Amino acid sequence: MKASTLRRVLNAWPPFLFAGIRVVEFDTYRYAKVRLKLAWYNRNYVRTQFGGNLFSMTDPFWMIMVLKSLGNDYIVWDQAGEIRFVAPGREAVYAEFRVEDTVLDQLRAATANGEKCLRWFDTDIRTASGELVATVRKQLYVRRKRPKA
Repeated sequence: MKASTLRRVLNAWPPFLFAGIRVVEFDTYRYAKVRLKLAWYNRNYVRTQFGGNLFSMTDPFWMIMVLKSLGNDYIVWDQAGEIRFVAPGREAVYAEFRVEDTVLDQLRAATANGEKCLRWFDTDIRTASGELVATVRKQLYVRRKRPKA
């Protein structure tokens, strides 16, 4: 699937659509930008960004982007995740994801002998003016597929 098609699918996906999450840019599997607007239907009791939505807006991207960038010879799964709240989100917030060639080279080298690799990826969630609202960490499990006998 082309990245532009996946962007449209994700924007229509009910967990994103009904949470106010929108994939703003996703032209390649190497870069994505996601926005979570603040609306009456997705804010918490104190009228700030709901923490579950902050985490959700980052959920599938590292796994999908690394999987597509490494290719069909690899298995990639989310292994763990954590979020650290820094400041209340009182407006729309954004998250950006970049998969660098050096990271892909490190993953290929670490899994060359069929071993698994667990690697953490960090994502800052910021307002349009750059204020840090939260930091999300996702750990990916990466392994080369075993050859079929």
